[in-house]
Amino acid sequence: MIYLNCDYAGGVHPNILKKLMETNEEQSGVYGFDKYSAEAKNRIKKACNKEDMDIYFISGGTQTNVIAISAAIKHYQAAISADTGHINTHECGAVENTGHKIVTLPNKNGKLMAKDIAKMIDAHHIQGMAKIHDVQPKMVYLSNSTEFGTIYSRKEIEDISKVCKEHDLYLFVDGARLGYALTAENNDVDLEFLANHCDMFYIGGTKIGAMFGEALIVINPELRKDFQYNLKLRGALLAKGRMLGIQFLELFNDNLYFDLARGANQLATKLRIALVEKGYELTVNSPTNLTFVVMDDEKLEELSKEFSFEVISRHDEYSKVIRIATGWDTKEEDIDLLIEKL
Repeated sequence: MIYLNCDYAGGVHPNILKKLMETNEEQSGVYGFDKYSAEAKNRIKKACNKEDMDIYFISGGTQTNVIAISAAIKHYQAAISADTGHINTHECGAVENTGHKIVTLPNKNGKLMAKDIAKMIDAHHIQGMAKIHDVQPKMVYLSNSTEFGTIYSRKEIEDISKVCKEHDLYLFVDGARLGYALTAENNDVDLEFLANHCDMFYIGGTKIGAMFGEALIVINPELRKDFQYNLKLRGALLAKGRMLGIQFLELFNDNLYFDLARGANQLATKLRIALVEKGYELTVNSPTNLTFVVMDDEKLEELSKEFSFEVISRHDEYSKVIRIATGWDTKEEDIDLLIEKL
């Protein structure tokens, strides 16, 4: 079976496994206070061209979202998300279980728009007075790339950042698939840009070569104070922290992280071109590793004997919308085989 239902069905990049084995006999500092974690943080800071930030290595995306949001906002405050946002649709109420409501806005190709955020904030005030019976919007949550594989432009993030500053909102970017976004065709955003426009964002490793792990970057000084206490409170302070540090040390060695993401994007592009040439309908104009396509039930049943896809929804009586995800370890011959059988 060839798994194209998600981008984390594979194992671990060999460089990471090799480094873990090479260092396995060593003893080191614990809870992330080790030389490998320190060096990994230095490499990320260099990639962001910014020294003044705190970096925390956390085991997974849901845990990272919970920790970041719960540390930043008070219990009467809410995070603003697209209605399709990961925290709203895929995390089993994990954020809301911490006592923080998620308020949603209609998505535009999976994205939030600055003007819609501004309208929501304006609607929270009547004649200059806050609607105290409603939760107070305090944070804007974006994911880049989005659930639809779409990406934010510099202009879109600049506009959202401006609204956030005007209305005293925090801006947090979920980067579970950030590598795929930053290496997408026509992308004009980079790590330095994010570090200069966000209060927090994270670099996802789980979906791009790591065994597990995300690197949460906290930039806003007021959010950095006592942040580690919330990390411990939420059960995310890993005792053998160097295991996470080593993984990001390798991912940020010789641009490996971006090379892996770029390769997956290129295979997805090759697949999308073939799908269009063969008459299939793409439902989203995604430039990243996620492809959304309409496939009739009979063809889907046939292909599912060899390939695993994620069914998103029923398109009509005879077909479904499926998601095809290439990953860092997807083989070109597997995509070629799928194209042949389309």
